[in-house]
Amino acid sequence: MEEALVAGGWGLLAGAALLIGAFVGYDLRVPARAVALVMAFGSGVLISAISFDLVADADERGGLTPVLLGALAGAVLYTGANVLLARRGARHRKRSGGQQPSEAERPGSGNAIALGALLDGIPESVVIGASLIGGGGVSAATVAAVFISNVPEGLSSSAGMRRSGRDRRYVFGLWSGITVISGMSALLGRTVLGTMPDAALAAVSALAAGAILSMIADTMIPEAFERAHLLTGLVTVLGFLVAFALSQS
Repeated sequence: MEEALVAGGWGLLAGAALLIGAFVGYDLRVPARAVALVMAFGSGVLISAISFDLVADADERGGLTPVLLGALAGAVLYTGANVLLARRGARHRKRSGGQQPSEAERPGSGNAIALGALLDGIPESVVIGASLIGGGGVSAATVAAVFISNVPEGLSSSAGMRRSGRDRRYVFGLWSGITVISGMSALLGRTVLGTMPDAALAAVSALAAGAILSMIADTMIPEAFERAHLLTGLVTVLGFLVAFALSQS
């Protein structure tokens, strides 16, 4: 039980980065290019954490087959859910420009954006909880990766929400709720996944990895490239290397 509460605390901390980003994105005027560069950096950090912490650990636990099947299932599930939400107005939920529709332009799009934010955040939080399985401490690289990537996600999305006419109560209520759910997801990641055999745990971990990688490709990198253009690749690699160094320390 103690480890589960610790997992929940780390999940809350990582989720709180969304609130930090939301405050900056909604109340301050951050240059779009700066947002894009931080988004690119966060993408690299997450890719590194997926590669060296999540997928590598899943392979050690359960072997190649559960990893391949789990990652593919995660990508398919995320993509399918993302397509449905995109049709309801959540396609540009991480965009900081004027791409997000207002509620008047697309009734129900606010709910779709909220569900999309949950879809993006839950796999990351589950992974934080799962990193405590086995008696070791939480993966610092995983927590850092989620925290660093959540700041530009909250920043970019909230800037877009402000431009589409959504008020403070909606924006900060949304991210506060997701922060709490992030903590709960991390707690469940430790308690529920901790009861699974190694092969099943490997498959579920890989499923989360596939979902997160699909999210990066579908929502984070497009926003980064639109504003940062040819610097996107360089900054993404820098984020990757920083997270790799953390995982090796």
